[in-house]
Amino acid sequence: MVTLEKLREDMKIYLSQDKELHMVEVNADTIDEALSDAAVQLDTKVSNLHYEVVEKGSDGFLGLGKKPWKIKIYQDPSTIVKKVKLASDGLFDEDDLTDTVEVQNQDGLYYVRRFGSDIMLKVILPRGEGLPVDDKEIFEDIKREDTLEFDEGLIHKYIKNGTDGQYLVVGQYKHIPAGDVLISVDITKDELKASIVVSPPSMSGAEASDEMIKRSLLQQGVIDQCFLLDKISEFVDNPVYNIPFEVASAILPVDGKDAYISYNFETDPKKLKAKVSDTGNINYKELNQIQNVIADQPLAVKIPAERGKGGKTLFGRYLEAKNGKDIQIQLGANVKLDRDGVTIKAQIDGEVMLVNGKVTVEPIKYLDAVNVKTGDVKFVGTVIIKGGVEEGYKVEATNIEVNGIVDKSILEATGDIIVRQGIYGKGEGYVKAGKSLWAKFINDTTVEVEENVIVNDSIVNSNVTAMKNIVVRGKKAQIMGGHLLATEEICAKNIGSPGGGTETILEVGIDPRAKKRLEELQKRQGDLTKDYEKFELDVQNLEQQKKLRKKLPQEKEEKLKDYKNKLNQITDELEEMNHEIETIQEHLRKLKAIGKVKVEGTVYSGVKIYIRDALDEVKMDTSAVTFYYEKSFSKRGAYEPPSLTAEEGQPSGYSAD
Repeated sequence: MVTLEKLREDMKIYLSQDKELHMVEVNADTIDEALSDAAVQLDTKVSNLHYEVVEKGSDGFLGLGKKPWKIKIYQDPSTIVKKVKLASDGLFDEDDLTDTVEVQNQDGLYYVRRFGSDIMLKVILPRGEGLPVDDKEIFEDIKREDTLEFDEGLIHKYIKNGTDGQYLVVGQYKHIPAGDVLISVDITKDELKASIVVSPPSMSGAEASDEMIKRSLLQQGVIDQCFLLDKISEFVDNPVYNIPFEVASAILPVDGKDAYISYNFETDPKKLKAKVSDTGNINYKELNQIQNVIADQPLAVKIPAERGKGGKTLFGRYLEAKNGKDIQIQLGANVKLDRDGVTIKAQIDGEVMLVNGKVTVEPIKYLDAVNVKTGDVKFVGTVIIKGGVEEGYKVEATNIEVNGIVDKSILEATGDIIVRQGIYGKGEGYVKAGKSLWAKFINDTTVEVEENVIVNDSIVNSNVTAMKNIVVRGKKAQIMGGHLLATEEICAKNIGSPGGGTETILEVGIDPRAKKRLEELQKRQGDLTKDYEKFELDVQNLEQQKKLRKKLPQEKEEKLKDYKNKLNQITDELEEMNHEIETIQEHLRKLKAIGKVKVEGTVYSGVKIYIRDALDEVKMDTSAVTFYYEKSFSKRGAYEPPSLTAEEGQPSGYSAD
C-alpha cells in the first residue's frame, strides 16, 4: 500500500536529485560532437551523460539546408563530483580535489527483449536498500498477444538471483520476421567512427540484439577490435530508434611522449609552502623557502622518449603514430650526470633551483634580512645576510655572515660566523660556531665556538666559551661582566669596570667543554650522594624494626625491598659517574695548553682570573699585565701581545667582500 508518507519521502529523493542535476543545451552537427562539448562544460566523462533530442539535425543536400542537432544533455546525479577548495590567505595555491560520489542504494532493474523467436529477460539486482524489481511488471511485459509460452518458475528464479548481466531465455513468442528491426550502418569517410540507425520493430518483430548489431557491422567490413561493446549493450538495453547511435570507433594511434626531465624538487619557488601543524595552524617561522640538498643527492632524472603506438581504422587499415622527441640534458652549476647518463646529481651541498632551465646547486644563499618574510633559515651552505637578524628568529647554516645587527635570536653554524655590526642577545641570544666567530661587539649573549672568538669592540655581560682563543681588539677592546672560558688565551685592552660593579670571571688553560661536563657530573654526584644517604637511613630503620618484631607488615616489606633496589641503582650510577669524573680530571691535568690572560690596558679590581685551577682575584687595578701559570700557581708578568696573528684571525674566504 502506498501511503502519503511514502509519497513524501519519494518526492524528497526526487527533489534532491533534481537539485544535483547538471544540464546544458547544446547545438552541434552530430550527437557525438554535442556529447563531447557537454562533457567539457560539465567537467565529466561522456559515459556519465544522458541526453534528450530536442530537435533532430540534418546534413542537407550538398551542404544546403544543413541543420544542427539541438540536444539537452544532463549528467547522471550519481556521478557528479564534489569539489573541495583548500586555501589560506594566499599562502597556498588552490587545489581542487575531486571525489566521485558512489551510489550506495539503487533499485533493481529488468529488461524484457524479443530476439529471434525467444523472449529474453535480463535482471539487475538492487544495491544497498534499493527495491527489488516488481515481478508483476515483468509478467505484464511478457504477456502479449503474440506470446506463446513462458516459464514462470524460471522467471521468479531470475528475479531472486539476477541474470549476471546477460539476457536469458524465459519463453517463446509468435515471430513474424517482416516486423523485425532494420539496422543501417553509417561509416564516416575517414573510417574512424561507425553509427547505426535502427527502425523500431512492429508487433511480433524481433528487436536488435548485440549479435544482430555486431553482424551488421561485420557485413560492412568493420573489424571486431573496433566494436564499442559497452555502447552496443547500452543500445540493446535502451534502444534509440531512428537516431544515429555510435557503436564502433577506430583504434586511434597514440603518439609517443616526448622525453622530459622529472624533477625531485619544486621548480617554482612560488609553490613552496609554509609548514602546517596537525591542527592546521601555519608556522610562519618555518616558511620552507629553501630547498637544501647534499652532495651526490639525485635532483632530477631524464625520462626517455616513448615510441608511438599505431592504430587501425574501422576496416583494419594501419594508422601511423609519431615517436616522441628526444632532448639533451642541460647541466647548471655544481651538478653532475650520474653513470646511467640520465640522473642529475648534486656535486656539493647547497640550495637546488632551476636557473634558465638548468638544474643548479647554489652554495651561497643571499638574503636582505631574516624576518617575517623569510622565517627561520636553515641552509646547508653559506648564508650571507645584507641586513640584520630580527628578534626571535633562527639561522642554521654551514657559514653565516650578517652585515647588520643580530637581535635576540639564535645563530648556529658548522663553520664560521661573521657579525659585522654586533650582537644584542638581551639575555636569551645564543651563538654557536663549529669554527670561529667574528663580531663588532657581543652584548648579553651566550656564545660557544670550537676555535676563536674575535671581537673588535667589547664583550659585555656575556657567557663566552672558546676552545682556542678569545681576542678583543680595537680602540675600546673591553671585557666587562660575564663569564669567559678559553683553552689558550683571553686578550683584551681593558677587563672589568671601575669600581667592580659587574662580576667578571675569566678562565684559561682548561677544556671548557670538559670543565662544564665535570661541573654537571659533580653536581649530580652530590645530589645522588644525598639520596643514597636518605635511602640508606630508611633501610636501617626498617631493618631495625624487622629485627625487633621479627616480621614487617606487607606494605613496609615492599618499601624495604624498593629502598634496597634504589640503593643498588644509585651505587651503580655513582660508580659510572666516578669513573667519568676521574677520566675528565686526568684529561684536564694532562692538558698541554697552559693558558694566559693578556691585558694591554687595565684590569680593574674585582676581576677573577683562573689559570687552570689557580685563582688570581685582582685586588687593585693593574695595567699592562699577563697572567700565566707556573708551578701550580697563577703569576703575573709584563704584557705580551696576543699569540693569534692578524692573518690567523681572518675568516676562511667565503665572505662576500
